[in-house]
Amino acid sequence: MGLNKLIKQCANNDRKAQKEIYQLFAGKLFSICLKYSKNKQEAQDNFQDGFVTIFEKIGQFNFKGSFEGWIKRVMVNTILLKYRKKNVLNIVTEEIPDEVIVDVDDEEISLDFLLNLIQELPERYRLVFNLYVLDGYSHKEIAKMLRIAEGTSKSNLARARAILKQKVELYQKEQQSI
Repeated sequence: MGLNKLIKQCANNDRKAQKEIYQLFAGKLFSICLKYSKNKQEAQDNFQDGFVTIFEKIGQFNFKGSFEGWIKRVMVNTILLKYRKKNVLNIVTEEIPDEVIVDVDDEEISLDFLLNLIQELPERYRLVFNLYVLDGYSHKEIAKMLRIAEGTSKSNLARARAILKQKVELYQKEQQSI
């Protein structure tokens, strides 16, 4: 069955079609949830909420552009909405430090380890870091999405990078002493 037909059936609350859409995209969408969540449990909650939203709004998909891109946007927006409601994003705009460069020896540090470090970041820093570094949004776009000042986005990114740099350097020192 074609994807367009599945989407139309989902819009009519067809449970079989919803199950197929779920199976097609669950892996990619859960990885997005892991990226934006502080732990696996929160990722599972965000994943569940995101799929509920996708199925509620699937009738709004206009078949222009990529469906995968659309559901990813819905998932990210669902997660960001939860954080906006928790009001974790609003901080006072501060001086923005120079850009922090994190020197990572790929041989020593696994992707899972780096993902764990990112998940440990405070929510406001993690969200901005993921949107800017991993998803390629500009500070202007992030500010609009998170309803924060552009300077706050830049400050949060700088702080996230500084925290990650400190943790990576500490880990590398620990590894050298073993």
